[in-house]
Amino acid sequence: MSISFDNIPTSIRKPGIVTEYNTTLAVQGLPANAQKIALLAQKTSSGIGSDSTSVAVFSENDLVLYGGTGSIAHLSGKVVFDANPNVQMDLVPLDDGAGTDSTGTITITGIDATTAGTIETWVGNVRVESSVAVGDSTDTVASSIQTAISAIEHTMPVTSAVADNVISLYARNYGTLGNNIPVSSKMFANSDSTATIVQPTGGATDPSIATALTNIYPGDYDIIVNTLNNSTALGLLSTHLTDRASPTEDRPAIGVFGYTGVQATIETLCGTTLNAGRMSCGYLKYTKTTERGHSLDYEIAGAYAAVIASEQDPARPLNGLVLPGIAPCAEESKLSRSQQESLLLNGVTPLENVTGSKVAIVRSISTYTTSASGYADVSLLDLMTIRTLDYTKLAVETRLGLVFPRSKLSQRTPAKVRTQVINVLLQLEEQEILENVEANLDMVIVERNANDPNRIDIKIPADVVNGLHVIAQRIDLKL
Repeated sequence: MSISFDNIPTSIRKPGIVTEYNTTLAVQGLPANAQKIALLAQKTSSGIGSDSTSVAVFSENDLVLYGGTGSIAHLSGKVVFDANPNVQMDLVPLDDGAGTDSTGTITITGIDATTAGTIETWVGNVRVESSVAVGDSTDTVASSIQTAISAIEHTMPVTSAVADNVISLYARNYGTLGNNIPVSSKMFANSDSTATIVQPTGGATDPSIATALTNIYPGDYDIIVNTLNNSTALGLLSTHLTDRASPTEDRPAIGVFGYTGVQATIETLCGTTLNAGRMSCGYLKYTKTTERGHSLDYEIAGAYAAVIASEQDPARPLNGLVLPGIAPCAEESKLSRSQQESLLLNGVTPLENVTGSKVAIVRSISTYTTSASGYADVSLLDLMTIRTLDYTKLAVETRLGLVFPRSKLSQRTPAKVRTQVINVLLQLEEQEILENVEANLDMVIVERNANDPNRIDIKIPADVVNGLHVIAQRIDLKL
């Protein structure tokens, strides 16, 4: 066996000892699995971010700077940082384009107040409290509510104005997402006035994410959050993820989005329209008119992605992990067991209320439900499966890239490569990412390509460790 040198030529004649350092065998462990997020979200005119151009963000202040106060970029990104403060994230701000904004109203009616009290108003997941004094007119009450909203408007996806007894709310961003901003109000200790709410509507024409996806194509992102959850935008993202994950491009990632609307609609979108192993949707059902706040679709997307990114073990299930900052749904909106089962059968990740007024993941799955030939297929059901395969690929490629950076291809080389591959697989088994490695060693094939003298072909069995999702037990009664 000869020793090869990279920097010491064989032709030197001067006596002495010369030394070079070889680092190709220094790293024998598994690579890190830190997750980086790309957040595709609309900005406002006050944000300095360039349309469809990624920029690194490290705090809420950065989100405001590049996305604009109260923009979808600001609010969805804030939830990401709240859920995972150490996350690596790039914002990809989107101009509103030629859309229209949503408008809603709160109209105060009744007689002059004879009893002092308070009014609780919710815009999205933001609570606003205002007061009513004895003798206040409906105009005064409306002005009081608008003043209270205006004081914390920077935390909301709307701006506000008041005229007489009517408060108007205007979505900061154009497009359909503004139609899903819930507004509610409740009077306390004062029955003289009534708040009549017209939910925001009229938002239309979402911006396209096509240019943004083209711009970030070369980037190394593990999770892409799409705040636009219409079928066109999600279809573009699904295609983008498939292309990125191809063997020649070799930049696999997953796509995440959120939804709070009609269950049947999201089941069709995920399980039928998308049917993609690299896409995952977090779903929490809300009742828009409930007198309490609820989180927006893109806030759920951000929190869900942040929690996924926080788990660097690709095989570990996300069951029961809490989504910080997400408001629980009302009692009447809670999903039944059969509704959750239906979601899980149709490619949707259910979210549910848990103790402490929090929201947690039931089971994290992909939108993939059927094979190309139309048969039910559970091979990529759990989101952990595609993440495990991606990490296995990363681990093997990293090792081979470090050990064989400038290797010759001789008859001995395939055996050397196979040894390194098996070593990586055994380490993955030790970390409970893969299993049954030794039993499958015969299926680890490393051979020279029959047509290309400079190529080695490798086949690797990947028996992924599955998540423990169900424990079934029987209790036998003995009398």
